[in-house]
Amino acid sequence: MKRITPFLWFDGRAEEAAKFYVSVFKRSKIQSVTRYNRSGPGPVGSVMTVNFKLLGQKFTALNGGPVFKFNPAVSFVVHCETQKEVDYYWKKLSAGGKEVQCGWLQDKFGLSWQIVPHSLLELIGDKNPEKAARVTKAMLGMIKLDIKALRRAAKKSPR
Repeated sequence: MKRITPFLWFDGRAEEAAKFYVSVFKRSKIQSVTRYNRSGPGPVGSVMTVNFKLLGQKFTALNGGPVFKFNPAVSFVVHCETQKEVDYYWKKLSAGGKEVQCGWLQDKFGLSWQIVPHSLLELIGDKNPEKAARVTKAMLGMIKLDIKALRRAAKKSPR
């Protein structure tokens, strides 16, 4: 049993967000919805929490009101094997949101995501510091990460 569950605070859009995330990530589902009762603080019958799973990871979304907002200090990393995966998650998660840089985006709910190809981690972790630096420099100039461009940067010889 996993002992840590990300708990996400929304302002009235918890169920909408959970449905959106479940639609983006295959093999994902909403597990339960809890509604406010007479004890409040939300209107009776309105959604309080939504428990859902994305690729085996449990999440809870709470309709907690307007007090707290997401910020980029916390993000979720989506590890991708191919450019097709990078493109898919980028397009889905950035729709209605904001593209940032270096593979980061904010979705339409303000939650930050990093769409990261596994090859990036290998390339910037290369034992050759010049190679790793070239890849890092290339990444810093990108918005959505491009695996071919990262590999080209790794192969370039210094001038």
